[in-house]
Amino acid sequence: MTEPESEFIAPLAQESTPSLIADKLRQAIAHGHLRPGSQLGEADLARKLGVSRGPLREGMQRLTQEGLLVSIPYRGLFVIELTPDDVRDMYLAREAIERAAARRILHSDHATAGDELLAIVTEMAATSDPDEIGEVDVRFHQRLVELADSSRLSRMHQTYLIETQMCVHALADSYAAPSDRVVEHHAIASAIRAGDLELTDKLLLAHMEDAVDRLVSRWDERPED
Repeated sequence: MTEPESEFIAPLAQESTPSLIADKLRQAIAHGHLRPGSQLGEADLARKLGVSRGPLREGMQRLTQEGLLVSIPYRGLFVIELTPDDVRDMYLAREAIERAAARRILHSDHATAGDELLAIVTEMAATSDPDEIGEVDVRFHQRLVELADSSRLSRMHQTYLIETQMCVHALADSYAAPSDRVVEHHAIASAIRAGDLELTDKLLLAHMEDAVDRLVSRWDERPED
């Protein structure tokens, strides 16, 4: 049976670079179009992306270095499969990055940053589509780290957001209800806008712990492929 074409695995312009290829693959992994445990075939991907194997290999190597792909000797490259321990570890890393970013924001123009984050929360509240809410959720956390103006924090954060999206797509029914997500993100953005470092840190920590509890508690109940 022929698999349906994915918007993330579609031809690129000829001037495409390994960086663009890597980004296409990241998004395909994040949105479940390249599923956890699936093997990446060079010939098939090169055809779908409309690129030669050289840039494709370089793009895939970047994702291997980021930990999104794993190379198994004599078998090939595969999308990582996350375990409950991986989820806990991933959120631990996100927690450290986002709390550090928030501290930096709160020592600068926190009111402007808070307003920008509140605007994203308004977008989240304006839709009932679970996929769209998930995208806005990710954008909130991505923007929070970007507002810290630290290229290293943003670079580290990128991989963990992809892994977060993988979890959400795999265990969508265990994620927080839309109304809960709006309330939690609104509280975080409001605390940042108010310049309340202690409350912001407390809310971020609780937000991460709640996400881990929801995801891990449903792990063994996820539907089999």
